[in-house]
Amino acid sequence: RLQLVGGLELKTPFGTFVPPNISQDPRDGIGAWSVEDLANAMLKGVSPSGEHFYPAFPYASYARMNPADIGDLYAFLKTLPAVAGKAAGNSLGFPFNIRRGIGLWKLLYLSDQPVVAFPEGKPDPVMAGRYLVEGPGHCGECHTPRDLAGGTKKNEWLAGAVAAEGNGVVPNITSGEGGLADWSEADIANYLETGFTPDFDSVGGAMVDVQRNMAELTPQDRAAIAAYLKAIPAHPNGYPARKKTAN
Repeated sequence: RLQLVGGLELKTPFGTFVPPNISQDPRDGIGAWSVEDLANAMLKGVSPSGEHFYPAFPYASYARMNPADIGDLYAFLKTLPAVAGKAAGNSLGFPFNIRRGIGLWKLLYLSDQPVVAFPEGKPDPVMAGRYLVEGPGHCGECHTPRDLAGGTKKNEWLAGAVAAEGNGVVPNITSGEGGLADWSEADIANYLETGFTPDFDSVGGAMVDVQRNMAELTPQDRAAIAAYLKAIPAHPNGYPARKKTAN
């Protein structure tokens, strides 16, 4: 689980993306990276050689992270094993195989500003949840519809979306129709911890791994995520109603 050797294909309408080795191997992974290299990758989507990363690497969310947290992440990564072996490269058709165009994409979609602006005086758990959901949790990368250029539609934030692979959908996690309107904050926090919904269904699909990671958070962090999700604007489902929801 923590070998981080990469290689799991993500097939999308833009082509197939393959996550690289991010273990501490100095040749095949990121063992030779400095903390500044990691920060530039996560906050700006730029490699140590100055090349743009494709936004399948969710730096559009990580850009909202606190640099101190990236420093802590760097220190943790340094404790993990080095694993040799390069993952296969991406397989993208024209024009998506031209990385230079990603610079324009970043001008349109890369921002370190919060997606949801709350009025002053919002409770601390909501603000903490905003940081976790919009930043390191990168929940919007899957739960928000995208436009033709692959940018998230901020006016439908977390409204659910067609899955990146084009097969099935990712659910609405706002309090809008088809979303979490009937869930309490306690229900959401419990789901993140146990994987069980209020009606005793269980987590499935790609969310299994996400929930397993969420269970490692502190109860305070899970409660903060729940508080944020109940505080954001409600939206109807952001995917065609004819598609079956995949939870």
